[in-house]
Amino acid sequence: MAALATWTSRSLQRQVRVFRRDRLGLVGLIGLVCYALVAILSPYITAYGPDEITRDSDGSVSVTQPPSSRHPFGTTNMGRDVWSGVVYGTRTAFIVGAVTALAITALGTAIGIISAFFGRWVDELCMRVVDICYSLPLEPFVIIIVSFTGPSIWTISFGTTLLMWRSSARVIRAETLSIAKEPFVEAARAIGASNSRILWAHILPNVMPISTIYIAIGAGWAVLVEANVSFLGYGDPHAISWGRLLNQVFVTGMMRHAWWWVLFPGLALMLFVTCIFFVSRAYERELNPQLKEL
Repeated sequence: MAALATWTSRSLQRQVRVFRRDRLGLVGLIGLVCYALVAILSPYITAYGPDEITRDSDGSVSVTQPPSSRHPFGTTNMGRDVWSGVVYGTRTAFIVGAVTALAITALGTAIGIISAFFGRWVDELCMRVVDICYSLPLEPFVIIIVSFTGPSIWTISFGTTLLMWRSSARVIRAETLSIAKEPFVEAARAIGASNSRILWAHILPNVMPISTIYIAIGAGWAVLVEANVSFLGYGDPHAISWGRLLNQVFVTGMMRHAWWWVLFPGLALMLFVTCIFFVSRAYERELNPQLKEL
């Protein structure tokens, strides 16, 4: 427990140092915090439900109305409030991004460490699987998975994880190969430490900073994949997402006429992914000294 507490304390100090040194990373972090607050407070900052049909004072449906004080982001052709859809879509983005990013990082880190540490046929098998994953296109693969298992955000997250672990696995493998040659690892072997002890106490803590980068990168990719798949009509019909809003306006053929229906979901998606990119960039600059001068 003492070792875990020490590692946690050092990790927190490292996070603070990362964002103190990178202003864009701090901007990205603040942006993600704002998005998180919107996701948490969504029932309290929206006057309508995301699928609720709104009406004017005379009882008529508020069809494709431009932004106004009552509907800040306008309405859809069904009279739904776009602001509510964008706000509730933030929840879906966080769920998909967080779940997929953690799964990608955990799977890629585990396979990378195991592949490098045990070597031989284990390494060969893992790297050939990585090569196969690199040969498969991401969005079409996820669409095939969705077609067989049914559309849901969990299916999209699962399909994305099945391919996106490949990058983190390769990088973690290379880092593990380097760490395994360090004197402290050789000393641990010399005193009779087991393989599991070396992996958990010596290898894993030293590769975690790199794994942190892939949490941010994985989240960004997961949100983009969900938006792309939903825009193509294969998203979860029961989940409110930015991609689903864009799909609805595309299907109705009103992209030119109801510009607000396109602009605000697209802007929310763009800014969210940009914030994630800034955060991942901050971590990458911290770990790669050559990037600190850029």
